[in-house]
Amino acid sequence: MNGSAVDTPRAVIVISSHVARGSVGNRAAVFALETLGHPVWAVPTVLLPWHPGHGPATRIVPDADQFSAFMKDLERAPWLGEVAGVLSGYLGDARQAVDVAALVHRVKARNPSALYVCDPVMGDAGGLYVPEATAEAMRDLLLPLADIATPNRYELEWIVGAKLDDLRSATAAALELGPPRMLVTSAPAMMAGGIGNLLVTPTEALLAEHRQIPGPPNGLGDLTAAVFLARLLAGQPDAKALQTTTAAVYEILARTAKRGGDELQLETDARSLSHPMAMVQFRHLTHPGRDQRA
Repeated sequence: MNGSAVDTPRAVIVISSHVARGSVGNRAAVFALETLGHPVWAVPTVLLPWHPGHGPATRIVPDADQFSAFMKDLERAPWLGEVAGVLSGYLGDARQAVDVAALVHRVKARNPSALYVCDPVMGDAGGLYVPEATAEAMRDLLLPLADIATPNRYELEWIVGAKLDDLRSATAAALELGPPRMLVTSAPAMMAGGIGNLLVTPTEALLAEHRQIPGPPNGLGDLTAAVFLARLLAGQPDAKALQTTTAAVYEILARTAKRGGDELQLETDARSLSHPMAMVQFRHLTHPGRDQRA
């Protein structure tokens, strides 16, 4: 039994931004996945001293040819069979999407059950904060490969080209976009003063919501994508994975806010990742497919 456990793929490749200070991008995702028991292969798409939201910051993007060669090395790695999942987030350059897609194909060729999570980090309520070509590359090259996509509501609006002001429109847009699991963060909530995580699959529409905390630190989307992937790799069904992911991220957010932190304090609240105590409202919504069949 021990031998089969060792042989079970558990590694996750995380491809996103890297900051020296803070808990965003790779810093959030790698910490969460390793805390939850997954070896991580971390690939930086851009290097920053801190999140640009804190002020001007030097931005180092790997040379496109060197990044491509680096990713080709991973494709040829003799340990690729260890990989159970790939998570891509912020891209430093549109051309990186081609290399991410090639690596996803290679991982799935070695392990057909591997999960690919595309977190299309491209913007928020203020609009796109990546070049349009980068957003288009994520939309056109990476989302079609995804088993799970985790856009925030504003990213989903940009991708589908429509405003999504209520749960009905957000659910329909998520279903139409196509990945088997669409987890929409910053979704409309049913509770007053709340915000939600909306999960749409071909058969279910589920909402986990909690009260909104003003001025939250960055990194919540990165953390949500990583924790949700870990929950699924642990065998949790969709509803349980959504509920426990939302509870963990909300608990860390609430505790950070109470301390006045300007970054998520993952190292302080690591236990919240595996044993969250926060309560979230959980709802089964009407699925658009049932509306159409009625």
